[in-house]
Amino acid sequence: MFHIGGLIVFCGLLAQTKALLEGLPLPLPLDPALPPGPSLPLNPALPLDQTLPSVPTDLAGHLTSALTNGLISGDLLGILQNLPLLDVLKAGKDNSGGLVGGLLEKVTSLIPSLNNLVEVTVTDPQLLQLGFVQSPDGHRLFVTIPLGLALNVKTTIVGSLLRLDVKLNITVELLVVKDEQGKAHLVIGDCTHSPGSLKISLLNRAVPFPIQQSIDSLTGILNNVLPELVQGKVCPLVNEILNNLDVTLVHDIINLLLHDQKFVFKV
Repeated sequence: MFHIGGLIVFCGLLAQTKALLEGLPLPLPLDPALPPGPSLPLNPALPLDQTLPSVPTDLAGHLTSALTNGLISGDLLGILQNLPLLDVLKAGKDNSGGLVGGLLEKVTSLIPSLNNLVEVTVTDPQLLQLGFVQSPDGHRLFVTIPLGLALNVKTTIVGSLLRLDVKLNITVELLVVKDEQGKAHLVIGDCTHSPGSLKISLLNRAVPFPIQQSIDSLTGILNNVLPELVQGKVCPLVNEILNNLDVTLVHDIINLLLHDQKFVFKV
């Protein structure tokens, strides 16, 4: 009887175990044509995908703030307001004695009305929102510095002041160069006015035709003189700002330009 009772208990346990096993999902059969799966990492705390550190996504915004603050603190508006336009136009030369002087001497002799200038002053200088465009190859960044100002012009022919509204964009190229030791530096390439960006319009109401002719003559000369005069003041200031940018910001910009990564423009 003892052996029969033990056998009955064993059969009961075997049936219970079989029932439990039938409730579990069966493993899929292995396909011998497939390669073996990846092995588990030795340290389960480490992720399987090791990714590079994330790159800052608002470099354009940080660069905008840095350049804008640098231009303002560098007294760009004061520099624009003190442009010696009357001296340039009357004397036929700019402060640097460059090619602008020779051009103005010829133009002034052809347009005697310029000799009647009494006052040409800059008022209401403005620094508008900076813009950024990355080159197609990804290695350069073009910064547009839009400027606005008003010109008060007075001549012996016109008793009251004429007001001219002026808009001009200065474009600065930023690129990476390496020195003899292979160290990368962020430097300024070209710094010039954007072609066709200079806009001059008369703010006064309609004026008599003879006066309009003088205004047209003056506007034509300012088209040749003003961009070079402004960029001659702005470009050195931008270069100084670039040399004093935050080291981390410069490092991040260099990394993106060197590795052809695209800036995320949120400005």
